[in-house]
Amino acid sequence: MFRQFIKALGPVRNRWARAVASAGGEASGTNAFKNNCKSKEQQLTDTLRRALPGITYISVTDVSGGCGAMFEINVEASEFTGLSRVKQHRLVTDTLKTEISEMHGIRIHTTPSQTDK
Repeated sequence: MFRQFIKALGPVRNRWARAVASAGGEASGTNAFKNNCKSKEQQLTDTLRRALPGITYISVTDVSGGCGAMFEINVEASEFTGLSRVKQHRLVTDTLKTEISEMHGIRIHTTPSQTDK
């Protein structure tokens, strides 16, 4: 008897679910999801900006055709002043260690920022 009751409520339950979903619509579901899901480029940029506050220019580009397997990163930061290119790249790779483990490859271009004197 209980199974018959649940089976009879099926169409009503589906109609209610659709009504609730359409009432929330774009405002509650999709936009909140989009706000919580940053692009991989934005995640990498945010991570670098937190670790290197002296960044004056940063560009992160997905060069894998959109699948997120390979990125090109251009960074200009005051933290690179006086460091060799290897040490500059090491700062970037140490900062992005967990993200790099998920990638196929990464291209890094670094330059020390030029300050006006």
